[in-house]
Amino acid sequence: MSLKSGLLAGVFAAALLSTPAMAQDAATVAAAEALRDKALSDTIALDFTREITTRFGPRPAGSKAEQDAAAWAADWMRANGFENVRIENFPLVGWERGEESIEVVGNHAQKLIGGALGHSIPTPAGGIEAEVVRFETLEALEAAPAGSLNGKIVYIDPGQMVPDRQGSGYGPRSRIRAMGPKAAADQGAVAFLIRSVGSDHDRMPHTGTTAYHDGKVPLTAFSLAAPDADQLNRLIELGEPVRVKLFSSARIYDTHSQNVIGDITGTTRPQEVIVLGSHLDSWDIGTGAFDDAAGGGITIAAAKTIAEAGRPARTIRVILYGSEEVYQPVSHGNGGGAYVRGIGDGIENHIIAGESDLGADNIYAVNLPVGALNSEFARIAYGVLAPLGIERGGEERSGGADVAPLARGGVPVFALKQDATRYFDLHHTANDTFDKLDPVQVRQNVAAWTALIKLIADSDVDFRALAAAQTDSIREQ
Repeated sequence: MSLKSGLLAGVFAAALLSTPAMAQDAATVAAAEALRDKALSDTIALDFTREITTRFGPRPAGSKAEQDAAAWAADWMRANGFENVRIENFPLVGWERGEESIEVVGNHAQKLIGGALGHSIPTPAGGIEAEVVRFETLEALEAAPAGSLNGKIVYIDPGQMVPDRQGSGYGPRSRIRAMGPKAAADQGAVAFLIRSVGSDHDRMPHTGTTAYHDGKVPLTAFSLAAPDADQLNRLIELGEPVRVKLFSSARIYDTHSQNVIGDITGTTRPQEVIVLGSHLDSWDIGTGAFDDAAGGGITIAAAKTIAEAGRPARTIRVILYGSEEVYQPVSHGNGGGAYVRGIGDGIENHIIAGESDLGADNIYAVNLPVGALNSEFARIAYGVLAPLGIERGGEERSGGADVAPLARGGVPVFALKQDATRYFDLHHTANDTFDKLDPVQVRQNVAAWTALIKLIADSDVDFRALAAAQTDSIREQ
């Protein structure tokens, strides 16, 4: 059954027309449904993603490739109907991987497949060689007896991440990746290893950022591909000391990153801004198709599809954020923080924000801003999105890494929840390439974004007021 002839859409539209208070919204609902269906044959998102991953390949934050990709994306926006297109630069500490190796030495000598984590410091020219001590948790490392890890290489293996559509295993493991090097250094270790934070069993490591502490990353830090983490475990379980040698020529350098911003300017309420976000940078070992060129393609396609059918009442702003992937020596060193600092008091004009940054597989649920779940707008949105297989979700409070600074500044946020079952197989690996995208699922994403944003852009819903009303109601109880 086609979406255009779906019974749910028809019944819903009839209900709107029969309700005087909502009759003014019927045309917007019908337009959102029509654009939803049109987007299911979209080529914009895939074309944009193909172009940027092919032309520029990996786009590490602050690299020439990221900067060149930003200039190209701005030109693309200008050529495709976006207005007020600009590139917003901000300073950044960049990082280059250089050469690297990891191997077991001595008894049972063999090479391992692993790679330096982002912003990890280099080893001395001769590398680092030491005995490995394994832990399962960060807390166990922190509780190790004083002096017991002096001169050792700390290895944390929290177990293989199990795939699920929420990606629920990622947060606890990424915390170990970020905080582990500092905890190891505090215990006197000379280097840090972690099982790759991913759900695949391929023999390729997942990179990802480590955290700065007091302006520096304290240790050389590597991740191990899942089969190699298993191999290291088996060697340790033989009961003999296991020595590992690491080499890395990574370096940091001063550079800049940037946000690329383009508007579809509203007709009657142009000062009211809807932000659609994704990030332009990627890690250096893949081409960042899932993470996150596809997010840019999806949000750009939604805005362009809406504009081609007639300008919306409110302004739709697409932002391709820079430097999402890396921590920095100072706080707010990413594109989300730079954007908020740049708009200043203009944040009050931002009515809602959301980002696409969990791959490009099917959206299965919609989270709406605080206070909106039981609103009239929510009932309309659920009805328009239901034919795409999208369920009612919960309240959204943070919105994701790039729009979180807007959320902290009081801007309501939403989330179209993507199925992450495959995402952490590919995320931060050499396997994150354009061929992994499923065109049908990408188009479902575009259809969902197009329909929801069309409803918001041509409505008068005030998400801030809905949040305030819910807060007041709770206080009165």
